[in-house]
Amino acid sequence: MNRAFNRKKDKSWMHTPEALAKHFIAYNAKFLGHTEVDQPKGTEVVKDAVRKLKFQRHIKKSEGQKIPKVELQISIYGVKILDPKSKEVQHNCQLHRISFCADDKTDKRIFTFICKDSESNKHLCYVFDSEKCAEEITLTIGQAFDLAYKKFLESGGKDVETRKQIGGLQKRIQDLEAENSELKKQLQVLEEQLMIAQVPPGSSMSSKTPTDIFDMVPFSPMTPLVPLPASNGSAPQPPARPTEISKDLFGAEPFDPFTCGAADFPPDIQSKLDEMQEGFKMGLTVEGTVFSLDPLEGRC
Repeated sequence: MNRAFNRKKDKSWMHTPEALAKHFIAYNAKFLGHTEVDQPKGTEVVKDAVRKLKFQRHIKKSEGQKIPKVELQISIYGVKILDPKSKEVQHNCQLHRISFCADDKTDKRIFTFICKDSESNKHLCYVFDSEKCAEEITLTIGQAFDLAYKKFLESGGKDVETRKQIGGLQKRIQDLEAENSELKKQLQVLEEQLMIAQVPPGSSMSSKTPTDIFDMVPFSPMTPLVPLPASNGSAPQPPARPTEISKDLFGAEPFDPFTCGAADFPPDIQSKLDEMQEGFKMGLTVEGTVFSLDPLEGRC
């Protein structure tokens, strides 16, 4: 391993000071992960961390998992690790918390840095894999340290407290964004549950016509026989007989009890009907017992 940010007066850096002070330098790399270490710096410390993370990555690779790709944004304020597609910040390592940075001379694709976590105060070693830019990324972090140190001397140390406050605000913003994303997911789940619970229009069971055990619509003689009142309030007209009535096989007109009147029967049949009606009104004799159909007379 090789320390990358020795401050030499005659050292020539790769980027302009404005690029790191006002903006950032972005790189793409594969993220092997991070692990806790006992010391804030040291070549052997990062070597053990690299071996540990390489072994874990080898196991995950055998299970079919690929090494995730990340984007590194380096500036005088720190190193941000983002998702390359969504640009979501996964880790925000402030520069004053980074205590060691190095690239591996035996494996030129690997570079690491140690950063003190702001919440747990533990030292974490971050390990990356970049096929062509490992050394360049290490030198860029070193240049960011050099510029931050010069700015610290020019400001008399006042800028450090400002950066700490900015870092704290950035961490708070990151936490709020994560909380907002979680609340959006919960809201989406609740909306989906509400849509499932709602009954679609037109599918209510109350609008469906009830059927019997044979899945047939039961016959109700009251509904078709009750005439609707006229619009002017007068009594409804009886149904008109059709002008042309089809006849049966014997040439006779079919009998319709709903449209025919008393005048439609022959005199002899009409008189018989009247006598039968009077007989029902007078009473009915069954096996010597007389019953009256008139509710006012009662039983005889």
